[in-house]
Amino acid sequence: MLKSSSSLDRREVLATLGLAALAMPSFAKSPPPSITTPNAPPRRDPQPPPAAPAGRTPPADLGLFDEALGQFVLPPLPYAADALEPHIDARTMEIHHGRHHAAYVSGANKALSELARIRAAGGDPGLVKHWANQLSFHLGGHINHTLFWNMMAPTGRPVTGPVPGPTPGGPLARAIAASFGTFEQLVAQFRSTAVSVEGSGWAWIAVEPWSKQLLVIQQEKQQDLWVTGAQPVLGVDVWEHAYYLRYQNKRADYVNAFLNVVNWDFCESLYARAVR
Repeated sequence: MLKSSSSLDRREVLATLGLAALAMPSFAKSPPPSITTPNAPPRRDPQPPPAAPAGRTPPADLGLFDEALGQFVLPPLPYAADALEPHIDARTMEIHHGRHHAAYVSGANKALSELARIRAAGGDPGLVKHWANQLSFHLGGHINHTLFWNMMAPTGRPVTGPVPGPTPGGPLARAIAASFGTFEQLVAQFRSTAVSVEGSGWAWIAVEPWSKQLLVIQQEKQQDLWVTGAQPVLGVDVWEHAYYLRYQNKRADYVNAFLNVVNWDFCESLYARAVR
């Protein structure tokens, strides 16, 4: 049951989509009280987790919610609109971010406002289903796109070979080998998954929460087919507005171009957060 709008905080809203872990800070558990026993070795307090590598964006602070306003907000792009050219053109980035993403932010805030009105007996209770659906759709779009912008970074590398662009390293690279065999096999499956999304949607590499293995999954619209509790590592938007100005109906070319600008440092930080 949703709480009143005055007590509805960022974590509770994101939890409705199963993505609360993306917005929830990590709280270290308090150590148990010290118990003195004869000849017992001194107790060592647990060490704090290592800091995120320098230069990587902490996934808990992406600026998608303004706590002072109590509203979702549109974060700026983390780079200039033309920074991903020639792979993603500036005009597409301007429209995609400034219009489509902005509409998801407005839609999420509108849905929250209307649900609050209904709870206060000022709206039609028969519209709860409608506004709950709108909240899922628009908030899903807002979170997905906020991650999407950060999952890309300028590289200036041309599209060449079967595996374009940079590649991941460290624990994520080892997890890819364990789940898919090779990075090339992951890329092939990710490409096929993205290209074969029916209509509009997303393809994701995500951590399945129980086995901690990596999966490649589809997401139709912005909330369907998502594995409950899965934590995103990399996603590509394959709605036509993400690529049609430059690539028209050649979705495969767009997905290949996207792989040239993947920000694997950010993906690695998401993976580390998902498995810790």
